[in-house]
Amino acid sequence: MAQPAFEDIVADFAFLDDWEDRYRHLIDLGRAMPAMDAAVKVPATKVEGCASQVWLLPRLTPTQMGFAGDSDAMIVRGLIAVLHALYDGVPLDQVAKVDAGAELARLGLDQHLSAQRSNGVRAMVDRIRALAAG
Repeated sequence: MAQPAFEDIVADFAFLDDWEDRYRHLIDLGRAMPAMDAAVKVPATKVEGCASQVWLLPRLTPTQMGFAGDSDAMIVRGLIAVLHALYDGVPLDQVAKVDAGAELARLGLDQHLSAQRSNGVRAMVDRIRALAAG
């Protein structure tokens, strides 16, 4: 079972009738995220493999996953918000077991993202898993 915040997003997506509304909701999720300070948007936090500029800053506790994220693209900021909802608070030893592809498919994102954005999401998931692994 995914985190409650992710389940809320699944419910919201199920309620929305069409993909234009879902994209707007995704953008709203991105807008609601706090922006990262420019001082931490450095090569060490940049995610390679994304067409847009993407940064993930780890905020791990000794036992749980946490991160801040930002992007220069609004839809990508929304995708970061979705990944944050999926992974935030997950025990570090469970992060690699989260089937991000299956969870995102519940939102229909597997069928509605461009190949470039899908590759970017995979790169972000890989970074999140690497952060959790230490």
